[in-house]
Amino acid sequence: MSSSLHFAAQREMMVDCQIRTVDVTDPALLSAMYDVPRERFVAPEYVALAYADRSLPSAGGKRQLLAPMVIARMIQAARLRGNERVLDVAVGSGYSAALMSRLAASVVAVESDLGLTEAARAALGELGVANVLCVTGPLEKGCPADAPYDVILVNGAVEEAPTGLLGQLVERGRLIAIDASAGAPKAVLFERIGNETTRRFLFDAAAPVLDGFRKAPGFVF
Repeated sequence: MSSSLHFAAQREMMVDCQIRTVDVTDPALLSAMYDVPRERFVAPEYVALAYADRSLPSAGGKRQLLAPMVIARMIQAARLRGNERVLDVAVGSGYSAALMSRLAASVVAVESDLGLTEAARAALGELGVANVLCVTGPLEKGCPADAPYDVILVNGAVEEAPTGLLGQLVERGRLIAIDASAGAPKAVLFERIGNETTRRFLFDAAAPVLDGFRKAPGFVF
């Protein structure tokens, strides 16, 4: 079996055995996960594990790609219908942006490391993705120049509410991240309603805490 057919078979198994079994039912999202080659986005030495049920080091740097079932459930929670502007924070080498490029009108993908930005731009270019803009800057600041956004996805954990990103949402805009502020980390959905922000826990999900979203250390005598 050629490597492309081998990975295609692994992709199908990933969707059928990992993704569908956690109540991911969005047809467009499932189709994207069947099609987008995750092996292109992981570090070269981990390609053989590209479809394992685990997070993996990203190509181009030290970022972690979230486990397939975690990113699938987070994207489904965003309720993308095809006309949204999306901000993808800590995109790594671009896997989440590649998925959402098929589900939204446009995606702005932010990384704090130029090497990761270049890796994402290269991978997305090879796949012919034309509606993703890759930019480099502090993760916690997002990309205000292209705001506001209908949806913001944070590919990692935060220890405090990401207020700098929440301010870049439209009315009724949605932000999905992993809350590691206390207790077991959980994926959480924030929604902006007027001057208020609601928060709803979704499911347990572990991920590294991202730089820029760490709680400031308290004063210790």
